[in-house]
Amino acid sequence: MILCAGLGTRLGPLGKAYPKPLLPMCDVPIVRYGIALLVGHGIRDIVINTHYQPERFLAALGDGTEFGARIRYSHEPELLGTGGGVKRALPLLDPDGADEPFFVVNGKLVVDADLHGLMAAHRAAGDVLATLLVRRVPDAADWGALDVGPDGRLRDVFAGGEHMFCGVHVARPSVIARLPDGEACSIRQGYLPWLRAGAGAIATFEHAGYFAEHSTPERYVQGNIDLARGARLRFPPAPTTGVDPGADVHPTAEVVPPVRIGPGARVGAGARVGPDAVVCPGGIVPAGARVTRAVVWPAAPGEPPPPPIALP
Repeated sequence: MILCAGLGTRLGPLGKAYPKPLLPMCDVPIVRYGIALLVGHGIRDIVINTHYQPERFLAALGDGTEFGARIRYSHEPELLGTGGGVKRALPLLDPDGADEPFFVVNGKLVVDADLHGLMAAHRAAGDVLATLLVRRVPDAADWGALDVGPDGRLRDVFAGGEHMFCGVHVARPSVIARLPDGEACSIRQGYLPWLRAGAGAIATFEHAGYFAEHSTPERYVQGNIDLARGARLRFPPAPTTGVDPGADVHPTAEVVPPVRIGPGARVGAGARVGPDAVVCPGGIVPAGARVTRAVVWPAAPGEPPPPPIALP
């Protein structure tokens, strides 16, 4: 399941222009990176929950056939949180009642996760509530620090640990079914009381690859720049570096790598793009403009080109 129902409140105007998982990330929406990660690991049945502008998910993703997937949607007229949203989708996730473990991936992430390793760790851990993808970071407190013991089991959250949760985990339907019915709740609100009450253990799996989440304008722009710089992804959904053959770059324009200039993008006479710039498909850089450390979106129909979204 890919979680796509949240509101992009910290993104400000960017979060109103698009549902957060549909924000352009180089050539494709952020959620396409999660789809490519799952399909690349052989997982083709995908459930996506929606809330804000659900019709745009259907327009952008359809039934998933184009990406080698089968996508089904679970719409939430009222937001149910990460826990309530997954519980609402259980009939789609476990239609035959087999109680097989499944992945939950946050739709605002680009993460080069080893899903085979994560699932193997979950099965090896035995009877646990879930297995979380984590990584050790110096600023763990800023992300909700996880206290992970020497055995890889989660001991507590917000307890001075050195790990952060990377937005991907494995759980069983029977565990999710224990969450409250029809109520908004986060996964954390469900798992943490059980953990602290000794009603189940939570395992972890260490992540060493690329990770980025895009909940603020700064993180969003930096994530685009990372990809233009060639951040390693084992299953990229589309090219992330260089100038696409379908882009129209004026002969007098200057392109300074690293950049990504997508198909259908236009760069005017005397403009300078880069370093660290992304022009999304259909984006326009006017003649003489300078774009660096920024992302250029396509213009809405009938509207002038929007200004670049830039890092401070």
